[in-house]
Parts: sequence; C-alpha cells; structure tokens
Amino acid sequence: HYGVFEINTICTSVTDYNNPGIVYSRKSDFYMMPTILIRNGRLVNRGQIREVDIYIKKQRIERIAPSISEHADIELDAAGNYVIPGLIDDQVHFREPGLTHKATIATESRAAVAGGVTSFMEMPNVAPPSVTQMLLEEKYRIAAQHSLANYSFYMGTTNDNYDEVMRTD
Repeated sequence: HYGVFEINTICTSVTDYNNPGIVYSRKSDFYMMPTILIRNGRLVNRGQIREVDIYIKKQRIERIAPSISEHADIELDAAGNYVIPGLIDDQVHFREPGLTHKATIATESRAAVAGGVTSFMEMPNVAPPSVTQMLLEEKYRIAAQHSLANYSFYMGTTNDNYDEVMRTD
C-alpha cells in the first residue's frame, strides 16, 4: 500500500492522503507555518520517480534534494509515499455568482483540491455571465476569500462587449 502526498510548485496546498484530516491549503496556514519539509518522498516528475526531500518556504518549493538538513516548522515523513505535482483544470463550471444553489467557489475548489487539482480556470457562464470587468473582478474577490486552490477566470465575449474585452489584462 502506498500513500500519496501532493504539492503544487507554488504550494497552495499540501495534502497527506495517509491522514485525510491533514490538508494545509489556506494561504493563512502558510503564513502561520512558513516552512515545510517533506522527507523521503518518492517524487514523480518528468517521467522519473526518485526519493527526495522537499523544502518549502514562503509558499514556494525552495529546494528538492536527496537529503535536506534544514529545520522546518512542519516536517512530514513521506517514506514509501509518492509526491506528485498538482493538476491544473483549465475548464471548470463553479456557478458562482448567481447559481450558488448548484455550487460555489468554496465547495468546488475544496472538491478540486481533494481530487488533486491545485489550480483551476473557471468559465464565464454564471448569472449574470462574466462579460464586464466589474463582473470578472467580483469573481476574483469571491475566490480570494473562499478558494482553496489557485484560480483564474475567463471573461466571456459577446457581440456587444469588445471594449470590455480589450481592457482585460
């Protein structure tokens, strides 16, 4: 039996699948506990599996090496477990704002992180559709408060919002 640890390169979540109650995912968790050392993990990356330690500082993977001796605020022993990169889902339909009886950014980002997705890009088909800068910014505001994963949002295009689209960064 192998367990799995999952991290993202900008480390918005660390999930210990051997202990389902342990998920470090909110940005505030990382500010309160700024360094994490994952020891003895079987890193799956670029077509290889190798045993490594992974040192995470200020939400970023700072070093990956066969052995790291630095102290960390949180140390996780991943011996016998795989450490895999987080997945990016580039087309999700979370339904917020407007259709929250179906789903919210909070509920769907939680499900995404539980399933290994650490970043998502959400489609504009909400009510009202995200076809203005104001509506797009509202989604970013909601995600900043409630998302457990990295996020981005598509802006919808119509026959009437050319100027809005052209103002998008």
